[in-house]
Amino acid sequence: MAKYGYLGLGIMGRGMALNLVNAGHDVVVWNRSSEKCDELVAAGATKGSSPAEVVASCDITFACVSDPEASKALVFGENGVLEGVAGGKAYVDMSTIDPGTAQTIGAAIVEAGGRYLEAPVSGSKGPAENGTLILLAAGERALFDEAEPAFSVMGKKSVFLGEVGQGARMKLVVNMIMGTMMTAFTEGMTLAEKANLSTQDLLDVLDAGAMSNPMFRGKGPLMQKESFATAFPLKHAQKDMRLALLLGDELAHGMPTVAASNEVFKKARNKGLGDSDFSSVYLASKD
Repeated sequence: MAKYGYLGLGIMGRGMALNLVNAGHDVVVWNRSSEKCDELVAAGATKGSSPAEVVASCDITFACVSDPEASKALVFGENGVLEGVAGGKAYVDMSTIDPGTAQTIGAAIVEAGGRYLEAPVSGSKGPAENGTLILLAAGERALFDEAEPAFSVMGKKSVFLGEVGQGARMKLVVNMIMGTMMTAFTEGMTLAEKANLSTQDLLDVLDAGAMSNPMFRGKGPLMQKESFATAFPLKHAQKDMRLALLLGDELAHGMPTVAASNEVFKKARNKGLGDSDFSSVYLASKD
């Protein structure tokens, strides 16, 4: 059985790493705030001293951090991934980053003698904990196949999309759709309120028709209570929409609806909601 490393134990990484441990895999973990490793160690993981040490000691190391800057720091920083990846060690970055960053990291890993796969995930805290994520992989096909036993623990579906950068592109498209849907949903909820309609009636009507979906079904009742426990931080949702818009700029592809939704998310961040769940954009729609 392969030995796995996991770097980054935030909202998403914690659930994925814990599922690997609970499935009986030999897992070495590391996090910038080392106390986050304690729960994993108690469950049976080993604590690594640095990203370089984890990568050097494992067959495949997975990572999930917050943004492109964090991904680059993890790889290129002191005692980073790049220092431990020689000799064919494999590195799988599951962070949501832009295609250019994925390509830069991938090229550096391969040049240093390692192997690389990007595998950003579609899903939030609940799917990460339940092992029902969707993994959007690109890069070395043989590594994708080797990582499948771990992927099958962390997610319900894994898709291979081709060359490095395609996984990042797919993730940005998915998240920009999700963010735009959420903006329209919150504006519909607030319009119903102002029109003296029952928001529960609205949720019932939506759930009975073609627009029924788990996001509306799960977030709607929480929005009614203005309960925004964080499953997917709003600041990360807005970051993904911003990166999607940059991809649109590169391809000269207009996305006016996404651009407008991004402005609503920026307004929510300015209201201090960045660390709340992305559904808290509802509060910005109420103004």
